[in-house]
Amino acid sequence: MSTFMSVFASLVEHIADLLDPLFHASATAAAIILFTAFVRLLVHPLSRASARGQRQRAKLQPRIAELRTKHKKNPEKLQKAIMELHKEEKVSPLSGCLPSLFQLPAFFLLYHLFSNTSLGGEPNALLGHTLGAAPLGGRFKDALADGGLFGAQGVVYLGLFAIVAAVASFNYVRTKRQMAAQPVPPTATAAADGQQAPMAGAMASMTKIMPLMSFMTLFTVGFVPLAAALYVVTSTTWSAVERAVLYRDMPSAAALATAV
Repeated sequence: MSTFMSVFASLVEHIADLLDPLFHASATAAAIILFTAFVRLLVHPLSRASARGQRQRAKLQPRIAELRTKHKKNPEKLQKAIMELHKEEKVSPLSGCLPSLFQLPAFFLLYHLFSNTSLGGEPNALLGHTLGAAPLGGRFKDALADGGLFGAQGVVYLGLFAIVAAVASFNYVRTKRQMAAQPVPPTATAAADGQQAPMAGAMASMTKIMPLMSFMTLFTVGFVPLAAALYVVTSTTWSAVERAVLYRDMPSAAALATAV
């Protein structure tokens, strides 16, 4: 693992050297942003496949509604029937999770790279690289301890928080509209059926919570090393734009795909 981390560190340094004429002291930060964009480009085919899956699942909703009516008193048969329908139509219910899952290794790679004080027995030189005045290996708490919220380091984090808040607000508005566009099952019918009532309650809770999920990114940015925070901010911004394009004609299905 340490050898792999050293190789990755060398790759980041080489990219930063190429970007140095343009970004100077912030070249490593620019290299991380470029690395994030490259990862998102690699994952983009999965995102497109996820969008196609959402379209297919949206088309199946009327048939699933019929199955719910048919098997409303037998949850096991209902679940089996829905799985068989997905299999018959070659629709994967998990396809929407794949883009996020494939990005996790890249995030954890950056997290560990900028959390280790040494690489291959040598001091980790990347920790001294900065974005503005903030070290890429530092955290928000370090910025608060060195100059406070409006100090040289704190201002860098304020900028990142502002970007995350803007993207989260954009996602919040879109998700609220998308959730409102989805047909809501009559609560009276659900309440009349003791087995369906918990499901209706869970869906109601999800409807309230889902639009707020994007704001959780603020906590991530506040706790991880700045390099990993850059990855999160760049990836989140990319996701917001990508979903707005891929799901522009799918108001109800897009809400199911919105995630941090």
